Amino acid sequence: MNIRKADAVRGDIDLPGDKSISHRAAMFAALATGRSVIANYATSADCMSTLSCLRDLGVGIDVSGQTVTIDGAGGVGFTAPEKPLDCGNSGTTMRLMSGIMAGQSFDTTLTGDESLSKRPMKRIIEPLSIMGGSIESTDGHAPLIIRGRKLTGIEYTLPIASAQIKSCVLLAGLNATGRTTVIEPATSRDHTERMLRWFGVSIDADGASISIDSGQTLTGKEFSVPGDISSAAFFIVAAACLSGSHLTIRNVGLNPSRTGIIEILTRLGVDLAVSDEQLVCNEPVGQITVQGRRGPLGSAANLVNGSIIANLIDEIPILAILGSQLDAGIEIRDAAELRVKESDRISAVVENLRRMGASVEEFPDGVRIERSNLVGAEIDSFGDHRIAMAFAVAGLLAEGETSIIGADCVDVSFPGFFERLASVVE
Repeated sequence: MNIRKADAVRGDIDLPGDKSISHRAAMFAALATGRSVIANYATSADCMSTLSCLRDLGVGIDVSGQTVTIDGAGGVGFTAPEKPLDCGNSGTTMRLMSGIMAGQSFDTTLTGDESLSKRPMKRIIEPLSIMGGSIESTDGHAPLIIRGRKLTGIEYTLPIASAQIKSCVLLAGLNATGRTTVIEPATSRDHTERMLRWFGVSIDADGASISIDSGQTLTGKEFSVPGDISSAAFFIVAAACLSGSHLTIRNVGLNPSRTGIIEILTRLGVDLAVSDEQLVCNEPVGQITVQGRRGPLGSAANLVNGSIIANLIDEIPILAILGSQLDAGIEIRDAAELRVKESDRISAVVENLRRMGASVEEFPDGVRIERSNLVGAEIDSFGDHRIAMAFAVAGLLAEGETSIIGADCVDVSFPGFFERLASVVE
């Protein structure tokens, strides 16, 4: 994929359904009794992996465009799969499905692609084992062999702020004896809690403590998935950095546990406005309008660290690209979790920005980027969708032509990304 410097980004667009929310909507609909209809379901490869796993468990699923209809199996109504459940590249699928499968009456094997098989799974194996679950792995990595067991509710303090670990434990708690409580060291995205309530489950939240009682039944519902704020971030940064831009993104999820990127961009001087806010299926949704830069961006010292990192972990690659355009650059710390994503995203960002002529310093937990005049270069996606999309935006800002190796990996989260970007680039 080749990208050339752009003059502006202009137009009105809608974005695919939020990936994190789509995964959960499908899983919770499968756990429910009755039929659920999910509108604007993400058509990404990751979310298709979730549907494939559920089908292999005997769940009735019909897909028509971006609408998914699911006939729920109930909490223990799954049938034993005849083959391993293939989670593809999706860590969300593997970690949340592990919580669901740990308390079933049969054994399940969860597999994934080469990238997913390198990602850490001890973080879910530990709490599930404490609950009485039996999970075999290869040194804490997939494939995971889950021996269905009766589980017991626990109180568990997360070692890191992670919505995937939290959700895994809460879903296991649905099928455990007694109460399960998760204590977070910092707030992570709360789509699981919001959606479980939408499907009729009672959850108690008291500060950093989230509790769920077993024996509750989910009821099939209609659900509409908002546009993905993580996908919106690429378009927002592109528009913000190019003078003369004016971009409106409709129907975007504005969950407070995901809007750290908006907070940071506003702090850095991006001309961004949020409007038409409303609550849809328990999720905040609205419209974002961005104006192109009219003067200096980020002229003060720009350090992004601390608890907000968990809130914008997926947006850090594109935030790094923005940093190269800020007068004072940017420093991102406390983000060591990026090293165990689909790629080592810290290393990938550093290597690719250096190829484009940027001044970059790498840390174990982050990166420092100076204001730089980017030049076109050959970029390695490292098979990571967010790296490919972030450097597509970098290509719009760079002199000359940028070529992205392995650009088709964007289909993991955003099929049609390059076409959608081209539709608003001038």
